[in-house]
Amino acid sequence: MNYPRQVPSMLNNEAENKKRNLGVPPTLDDLVFANHDGKPIDPSTSTHNFARIVRQAGLGRVRFHDLRHTFASIALLRGAKPKVISEALGHASVAFTMDTYSHIIQGMQEDAMALLDEVLPSGVLERQRNVKTGRSSYE
Repeated sequence: MNYPRQVPSMLNNEAENKKRNLGVPPTLDDLVFANHDGKPIDPSTSTHNFARIVRQAGLGRVRFHDLRHTFASIALLRGAKPKVISEALGHASVAFTMDTYSHIIQGMQEDAMALLDEVLPSGVLERQRNVKTGRSSYE
């Protein structure tokens, strides 16, 4: 899986620091989320810690899982390919991803049409309006 450029080095530095503190050299099999002895962190621990951080930051009700939705929404809005997003989220199909984020897609379609409005000659737009209203474009 690909990550933003800075993520692997951030994660590697964190893993190396933990290992160094334990006096153990890091390996390629190290976990990203590990407790002090290098074993996997219980998922509920991450969830509770995240909830505490959110509460302290005054963000209201934000769940750890919401980070997935934020990632997918921002990626779609920034033009990432749906297939890439689907794979990153571990979805079984692109169709599932697109169904889940259809509200984002709708906004993107409206934005795309607005871009067309900006580049189409005004005469084309005027003819389209006339067709919709039933008026002749030669009146």
